Amino acid sequence: MAIDLVTRKDWGARAPRGSYTTLTSTKGVKVHYTGGRVEPSIVDDHAKCVAMVKSIQSFHMDGNGWLDIGYSMVACPHRKVFVGRGPGHLPAANGPGLNTGHYAVLGLVGNSGLTQPPDGMLHGILDAIDYLREKGGAGKEIKGHRDGYSTDCPGTALYAWVKKGAPRPGGSTGPTDPGPAEHPKFPGRLLKYPPVMRGEDVRTWQAQMEKRGFTLDVDGAYGLASRDLCRRFQREQHLDVDGVVGKDTWDAAWEAPIA
Repeated sequence: MAIDLVTRKDWGARAPRGSYTTLTSTKGVKVHYTGGRVEPSIVDDHAKCVAMVKSIQSFHMDGNGWLDIGYSMVACPHRKVFVGRGPGHLPAANGPGLNTGHYAVLGLVGNSGLTQPPDGMLHGILDAIDYLREKGGAGKEIKGHRDGYSTDCPGTALYAWVKKGAPRPGGSTGPTDPGPAEHPKFPGRLLKYPPVMRGEDVRTWQAQMEKRGFTLDVDGAYGLASRDLCRRFQREQHLDVDGVVGKDTWDAAWEAPIA
């Protein structure tokens, strides 16, 4: 089924207050919910979905002072996908410092009233993700808003679905996150420089850091570049910044959320 797109003109969007920041690629998409009450009656009345999206835009622009609605796309229970900021534009909903990494897709469920996303909404979220991959360079990751930001968003039900790999309702697989890599046991020796250390455990750690989005040579040699990258990662994870891959730094390479 092709995406059932609701253009900004179709839903009566206000014009943005300024120019969007260009976003050519991301690690993927973060899924959101409204965080408030959503009336269950929207399931039977698409006009209420339109009104809700317009209300969210007004809150973001007039309440938050943002230039536009903060989401890239919005999915409703009728498998319709509203264009928010759209592909190629920086969202605002993921949190400070986190918007360049992921697009933001909202599902119209809340923390009361309609809290369980209907199948049409789940399909819509996945349709939006496919669209952002095709049109906006979105990467493979599908995360929840709470992954990297302190919040309950996207709620219990949507987050459980995300953690299952965001499957298509009906059993077929959607554009899923490949999930966390297998977490190998800490090798027992500290990876440090100088001197240059070599070995398969060094290569394993380097390969995992590359999967996390860092740029380095996966060559099995723990030298100056690996040490400096390690220090950067330790600062991000609030670990002791010593440039040494001990057990805490090794475990964090697999266990820490990717923002």
